[in-house]
This record gives sequence, C-alpha cells and structure tokens, in this order.
Amino acid sequence: MTIAAKPKLTLDEFLQLPETKPPSEFLNGEIIQKPMPQGEHSLLQTTFCEVINKVAKSKKIAHAFPELRSTFGGSSIVPDVSVFRWARIPLTSSGRIANRFYLTPDWAIEILSPDQRQTKVLSNLLHCCRNGTELGWLIYPEDESVLAVFPGQQVEIYTGASGLPILNGIELELTVEEIFSWLTLS
Repeated sequence: MTIAAKPKLTLDEFLQLPETKPPSEFLNGEIIQKPMPQGEHSLLQTTFCEVINKVAKSKKIAHAFPELRSTFGGSSIVPDVSVFRWARIPLTSSGRIANRFYLTPDWAIEILSPDQRQTKVLSNLLHCCRNGTELGWLIYPEDESVLAVFPGQQVEIYTGASGLPILNGIELELTVEEIFSWLTLS
C-alpha cells in the first residue's frame, strides 16, 4: 500500500489563506494556530505595550505592537509583542504605517500560555534572532521567570529581582518581580 505524503504549503500559499482568530503562524513549513489568550496573558501583553510605548513612542525611539504579523526568513510569525525601532517601521508612500511587515522585530516578546508548547514558542524567538532580532523574551507566568534570547543563540534565565535586558536605546528598567506584579489588580 502506498501512502501519499501531504504536500507542504509554501509561505506564499500560507499568506494567501484567510487570517484566523487567534492567529496562525508559519514556521519550518508548518502551520500552528496560537492559543486564545487568557487573563494573565492579555494583561501582560497590553501592559508591555503601554510601558514600552510610554517611554519610547513619544521620543520616536521605538513602538510596541500587540500580535503583529512579521514575515521574514521563510516564516510568518505573530509575537505577542513586537517592538520595532522607529526608523525601521515600514511606511507606505503616503507616510502611513504599512499593513504588512516583511522584517524582523527588533525585540520580540512571547508569553507562554498554559496550552502552548514551549519548544514552539522558543523556536519562534530563535528564528527571530537568527534573522536579525536583537532581543527575544519568553515569559513563563507559571514559574515567574523570563528567558532572554540574544543574537548568536545565547540564552539567559531571569527570576526574582533580576534586572532584565532591554532593547538598546529604550530608557526602561524592569525586573522579573515587577512584571509579575502587574498581574495583581489591587
């Protein structure tokens, strides 16, 4: 008996598919739909965008975007937070922001959801750093830690009162404890 192999989708074919909610990503020829964000995930994601944009947007240093699709290096991913240096944000000929980003974020932040595979999310961050991203974070709400990924595949884990690496040029100091304190609404 002969079993036909399922043909792999190309990146161009993937990009022609309708968007899904939550979004699907394309990495290494595989389509994986992200899990639906839950409370902790949503609060961390929106707070990151607010905190980063508060210090970087007004000075036109960088801009943080929630769930923005970036297509580069043969893949199309949707980090939970993508930070782009101001000068790298793609614009249309009229000066408006482009709808499609065909470049790596300068800083990619992923928040691990309860039903998400750690290796899949880490693969996204490693792909980003191999293709020009300066800093990647994988946030683990369950054990209150942050794994930072740097170019050259260097990885560091941060916990407690540890100060976290921030994208160069953004005047911001954050600790792991401070990030997880955002989850307490009192």
